[in-house]
Amino acid sequence: QVQLVESGGGLVQAGGSLRLSCAASGRTFSRYAMGWFRQAPGKEREFVAAISWSGGSTYYANSVKGRFTISRDNAKNTVYLQMNSLKPEDTAVYYCAAALWGGSSNPPPPNYEYDYWGQGTQVTVSS
Repeated sequence: QVQLVESGGGLVQAGGSLRLSCAASGRTFSRYAMGWFRQAPGKEREFVAAISWSGGSTYYANSVKGRFTISRDNAKNTVYLQMNSLKPEDTAVYYCAAALWGGSSNPPPPNYEYDYWGQGTQVTVSS
C-alpha cells in the first residue's frame, strides 16, 4: 500500500514556474514507477509525465515536452514535477500516481492503469 500526497500547486502568471512535489509513504517507494497526470474542468484526465523506478528513464506528453521535468529522490520518497513556461492551458488539478511496473528500466506507457493515486493539487495559470 502506498499513500501519495501532492503539494506545491497555486496561482501563477503565464510564463512563470511551479514545482510540484509528491510525497509517498512506505518503504518500497523505489519499487514504483511514478507518473503525473492532470485534469482540467470539463475534460478527461490526461497523462503528463512518467519516470522509471530508478529515475533513469522519463517520458512526457507532447504538450509539456521541453517545459516540464519529472524527477525523483528515492531517499526522500518524493517525486517532483518542475513546470516552466506555464501557459493558461496548463491549468488543471495535477495528480501523482504510482505503478508497480515489474522493475522495468522504462516507465509505463501513458495509458497504463496506475495502482495508487494522490488527492491532487490545483494549478492555475493566469493570462
